[in-house]
Parts: sequence; C-alpha cells; structure tokens
Amino acid sequence: MSPQTLDPVLLRTDYPELELHASGKVRDVYNLDSDHLLFVATDRISAFDYVLATGIPHKGRVLTQISLFWFDFLKDIVPNHFVTADVERYPSAIRSHAAELRGRSMMVMRAEMFPVECVARGYLSGSGWKEYKATGSVCGIKLPAGLQESDKLPEPIFTPATKATTGHDINISFEEMCKLVDPGLSGQLRDLTLRIYTKAADYARQRGIIIADTKFEFGQTAKGITLADEVLTPDSSRFWPADTYQPGKVQDSYDKQYVRDYLEEIRWNKQPPAPALPQDVALRTSEKYLGAYRQLTGRELEI
Repeated sequence: MSPQTLDPVLLRTDYPELELHASGKVRDVYNLDSDHLLFVATDRISAFDYVLATGIPHKGRVLTQISLFWFDFLKDIVPNHFVTADVERYPSAIRSHAAELRGRSMMVMRAEMFPVECVARGYLSGSGWKEYKATGSVCGIKLPAGLQESDKLPEPIFTPATKATTGHDINISFEEMCKLVDPGLSGQLRDLTLRIYTKAADYARQRGIIIADTKFEFGQTAKGITLADEVLTPDSSRFWPADTYQPGKVQDSYDKQYVRDYLEEIRWNKQPPAPALPQDVALRTSEKYLGAYRQLTGRELEI
C-alpha cells in the first residue's frame, strides 16, 4: 500500500456531538458517557516538543491498529481499557463520522490514571544514554562500565518518568516513584512493565524488529491495574530494524527520527512556529510507520 493512496491527512477533529475531554500532540479524547471515552488518533506529528504544520499520511491509523494488535497479544498478562473499534457499536450520535473514525479510533473504559510513565529499556539509547555517559547510571540503576550507545543491557530495566503537560517527561528513580504512587502498586507496575516489555520484545525480535525501549501508561478500573492509552507504537517506543543493528552509534529506526533529522538539516531553531515538511519527507515518514505495522503484524493496514 502506498501512502499516496490514502484519504486526506487528518490534522484536527471536530465532533460537535461530543465534549472534548483532552487534546494531546497526536490524540484527541472525547467523553462518550460516564464510563467510556473515545480515543481518536490524528495524523499530527511532533518533534522537539512542537506539533509540525504537516501531517503524516496514515499515521493515526497505524498508531491505533498497532495498539489494538498489542492489546490482544498482551491480554493474558494485564487487562486493558479497550472496548471496541467497531464504529457501528459507537453511540448513534457519532456514527455520522464513521468514515473518518474507522481505523483510527477506539472506544475505551475510563480509568483513574497513575501519574507516571512506566518505561522499560532493553538497550542504551536516548535520555538513558545521555544519563549513563554522565553518571554511569540510569534513573538510579548502576550499569556496567564501558557500555556503548545502543548496546543491549544485561537485562531490561525499569526507568519511570513523570508525566509532563509540556516538554519532555522527567526521568525519576523507582524510590521517587514510590512517593507519587503507593509503594506496593509501584512494585506491581514495575513488574508488569518488565513482563510486558520482555514478551513484546521477544516477539518483535522474531519479526526482525528490536524494541529498544518503550513507555506504558496504566490506570485503575474495575478490572484492577489496567493498560491504557497507546501501546508499543513507533511514537511510544524505539523500533530498530534488527538486520542493520550495530552498537556504538545511533540506529536506523521506524519512528519519526527521519523527521528530526530533516529538521536538524534545515537548522530549525526549535521555536514556534514549527515548520511544514516537504511532501517527500512526509511520505517517507509514512512509509516507515506503515513498515513498522506490516513487519510486526504480518498484515497490511486496514483502512
């Protein structure tokens, strides 16, 4: 499937029948009733903490359908908040928008969310690599000396972060997490995060993808601790092609690194307004997202 065959890029949602609950860099969340929300993944893309003026064809559908794949794959480990992605089961008031919602939205249970990002790292990259170079540790976890950028860690580590409404999340130690979340629950979240990461990373490796790190969000529902939001997508994870993996440098990736590299090339000062992307950069990025979905699931994207 070529990105050029897709319907128009969706940058904004507008459903006057529903009350907007929250709007993030990519997702818009609407109130459905006292128990349910509607998640809609747009084609917006952010880089360096700013949403760019150009969307990425198919991106919202990729993010939604990869999450749906993982929700099903991981359901034996932890409950999740997913209810349905069948627009015919949505409230009647919203079904007039079925064509736009199909494939990029899901109805979910409301959850009382924990105020932390639960991050698992199996490889040394990103902020973890920067912290290791400076201190030899990541989020208070001492690591062996002499590791290179992108090295596989001896075992996956749990490195929580606070949720930032703007800018970057802030890495914290597990002890600091226990000040924000009950220590017993913190321990459960840590153990769940590492179990989920290990199962997903083992599967992805068989499909030719290295999941270097990822972040999860959990909440509490009637089911207990519940996996929520997006799961193991190119936006919440670092996906590396296994066949080109080589420690000691930055890796090729299936995510928006291609966009970041372009913005660095044009020497954007990382101040608003965020620039638009040339069509070839947007399409190339779309192909990366589509490739991640195809590689992980063995399927073509449903639209």
